[in-house]
Amino acid sequence: MHATSTYPLPPEETNLLAIQALRERYGVPVGYSGHEVGLQVSVAAVALGAVTVERHITLDRAMWGSDQSASVEPGGLMRLVRDIRITEQALGDGKKRVMPGEASKRDSLRRVTA
Repeated sequence: MHATSTYPLPPEETNLLAIQALRERYGVPVGYSGHEVGLQVSVAAVALGAVTVERHITLDRAMWGSDQSASVEPGGLMRLVRDIRITEQALGDGKKRVMPGEASKRDSLRRVTA
């Protein structure tokens, strides 16, 4: 797991590109342990190859504790899972081709000059 031990973790200290570096160096799947406020960085970690995401969960971010502000409430957890699943679908397989939704527009969008 790529992690940084700052609570809450500011985006500029996250260094998400370390996910790829760790994967290449050790030849193993790499996950991300998030301590940031919000969900965007965790979703970006998936887009950069994280195979697992770990986040602290709380019932109320205003509760006392050192990591409450970097934790996710139940509604946030549901949004995080939703956004990760959408991101996984959007990543595709990396092969460039005409997608089903483009096929009907292909001829009208094609530009050929003589």
